[in-house]
Amino acid sequence: MRITWHGHACFSIQKTDGYTVVIDPHDGHSIGLPRPDVKADLILVTHDHFDHNAVDIVKKNGTRVIKELRGEAMVGDIVVKGIKTYHDKFGGRRRGENTVYIIGVEGLKIAHLGDLGHIPSESVLEELSKADIVMIPVGGVYTIAPDEAWDIANRIKPRITIPMHYWISGLTLPLHTLEDFLSYVKKFRVERVGKNYIDVEASKLPSENTIIVFKL
Repeated sequence: MRITWHGHACFSIQKTDGYTVVIDPHDGHSIGLPRPDVKADLILVTHDHFDHNAVDIVKKNGTRVIKELRGEAMVGDIVVKGIKTYHDKFGGRRRGENTVYIIGVEGLKIAHLGDLGHIPSESVLEELSKADIVMIPVGGVYTIAPDEAWDIANRIKPRITIPMHYWISGLTLPLHTLEDFLSYVKKFRVERVGKNYIDVEASKLPSENTIIVFKL
């Protein structure tokens, strides 16, 4: 399958048969980035904020949209699990709830942490430790800080960690940079792929914990 980063927290997961899942679409211009150039069969929204919920941008006829899922849902042969977390360190009193999604697709478990704003409970960390690939916010300000992101990644140890939700050229949100996050990274290998996508399959994951850095 192909995982593509469309900037900020927006990713698409395209199965080998072409079926496409898009997570947290933005509209581009509202945050100073190009709009996502993808159409979804399934859209997952982690929380209802403008830079994560632009479903009309990637929607087409027949698209299914899932928001605020709690528990599991089967969508064709894809298993989607939604876990309630918070957008802040105060039980959601400042920024509301956030959904962590764990997607079971083509023999892989892929977790997208949305705008996670706190260190999750041990039970949530245990669930995340089962994921092969984790997309984690590292830019702070509205989410976990760069050092907290590394703490979570180091505790759950996915085979592939994909940083997201950090400042890049053009972005109008005042986030920390990727390098702020990478300054905390120890033990994991860092691979800069020089493009905005990777092709992955269950039998060919890296043998060591790897941080994949995309280029938009």
